[in-house]
Amino acid sequence: MRHVREDDLTRLSALMALVRAFPTIRERTPGVFYRGGKAFLHFHEDGGELFADVRFCGAEFERVRVTAPPEQRALGRRIAAALDTSV
Repeated sequence: MRHVREDDLTRLSALMALVRAFPTIRERTPGVFYRGGKAFLHFHEDGGELFADVRFCGAEFERVRVTAPPEQRALGRRIAAALDTSV
């Protein structure tokens, strides 16, 4: 499993636009987001599948598959709920 590359991020363009719109998250490098001073979200590719590692609460990351658009929309809703905002 590797971190996504720029071409992988194009497959996530709708999700990336949504995440970039949240004012409490900063993208430090392409596809790597921080909340406050702590890593919050980044992406991986494995065998053509895309995954997000998200720190919804606590210290542990949760891995979520985001290959398909419905999975990406579901993650967007979960992030919005975790940040206590609406999408």
